[in-house]
Amino acid sequence: MRLQLVHLYPDLMSLYGDRGNIITLERRCAWRGVELEVTNVSLGDRIDPKAADMFFFGGGQDREQVAVSHDLQEGLGAAVTEAVEDGAALLSVCGGYQLLGHYFRTGEGTEILGTGLFDVHTIAGSKRMVGDVVAVTSLEGAGFEVVGFENHSGQTFLDAGAEPLARVQIGCGNNGQDHLEGVRYKHAVGTYLHGPILPKNPRLADWLILGALRRRVGPDATLEELDDSMESAAHVQVATRVRREGRRAASIR
Repeated sequence: MRLQLVHLYPDLMSLYGDRGNIITLERRCAWRGVELEVTNVSLGDRIDPKAADMFFFGGGQDREQVAVSHDLQEGLGAAVTEAVEDGAALLSVCGGYQLLGHYFRTGEGTEILGTGLFDVHTIAGSKRMVGDVVAVTSLEGAGFEVVGFENHSGQTFLDAGAEPLARVQIGCGNNGQDHLEGVRYKHAVGTYLHGPILPKNPRLADWLILGALRRRVGPDATLEELDDSMESAAHVQVATRVRREGRRAASIR
């Protein structure tokens, strides 16, 4: 079995070591006998939306986001949306998350257009939200905990049709106001959680893999259980430390 993962703009949108998410997906697929083929796509490249089973879109600075925004408007954004509408899985982090919303408004008032896949918008904030996050997601129909590290000044707000990825217990999340973190649409998620997020949250990784697998082979596809004792220990260590310290993400100028 082979799945196709498209890594969007790895040369421009790849901050904070978030490529570790792709390594996690590759390993968890390989342990189950599934080959995950990764294709890098950047400015000027185009894709066949029917061939992509999964996407990863990382973070970048404002300058890179402007260039990427223009390229997305030239057709790649529409292809990503088409694939997600047809069941492809997607993980977007920080700047990638922002560029899949309607727009990002900079501190100077300039609007960097997004694709509108997610019904969200982002505005530049005067403070930066930095620190550990513990949140609870409703994926799989039952709440489970996710942990990560946020570092962003953009404030993202969910519009009327959007569903959050998780509800924040410790940290700032999307904007430091509504206690929501990330967004979910079909089998696509946007999040501010770095770390990278997937190594310490194997259930989220498997949710993405299962979505991609069901797109490729059908709705009855299942995943073999793995020994996640090390991953779970890493997750518990982070969550326990954060709760013990009572640490909340610090907003700094």
